[in-house]
Amino acid sequence: MNLLLSIKRPFIWLSRFRYRCGYGVHSPFAFSLITDVIYEYTPYYAYHALQEEQRKKVRECGWSKSRGKINRFLFRLVNKVQPATVIEVGQPSTASLYLQSAKPSASYLFASDLSELFLDADTPVDFLYMNNYQNPELMEEVFHICAQRVTLKSVFVVQGICYSKKMKTLWNQLKEDERVGVTFDLYDLGLLFFDKTKIKQHYIVNF
Repeated sequence: MNLLLSIKRPFIWLSRFRYRCGYGVHSPFAFSLITDVIYEYTPYYAYHALQEEQRKKVRECGWSKSRGKINRFLFRLVNKVQPATVIEVGQPSTASLYLQSAKPSASYLFASDLSELFLDADTPVDFLYMNNYQNPELMEEVFHICAQRVTLKSVFVVQGICYSKKMKTLWNQLKEDERVGVTFDLYDLGLLFFDKTKIKQHYIVNF
């Protein structure tokens, strides 16, 4: 994350302050996600061990150090939706530790680009995390490939939806895609759900 964004962050938080804690949200699904996952602060048993492993990976492997707040949220989200498959596309980062630890029995695939995105025939994409916001073109291609394999329980997480003009444009395109249902704008992350039995709606959350 660049220095300018770090400086702007307190003002961004204040500008989104009214979108907090599920106030004004009437959908039981959205309210539950906001209160039980986004704003859930239970110190999970795995957090301490994951922080230690994170330091090791950053030091020994040169992995990018994702924000702890984002990593812990990804852990809670995977723990909530219980996907059978977890796919991460982008840059190697400590987020992968949290994604895998939240449900060790899930199949996990990391791909840095399209050439590494090997998907078995008929395998649905239950959980997708796209973390390379510096390459919006790649993220768009990955979305369209994986969106062909979604189920009603699938969720896609897009990092950096507000970090650049191109990412803002991409986010608007993704959330308006006809296959997408409910979406959440957390500023640092965008969440796309594909359960079309729920009314399509876009939520802004002060994360």
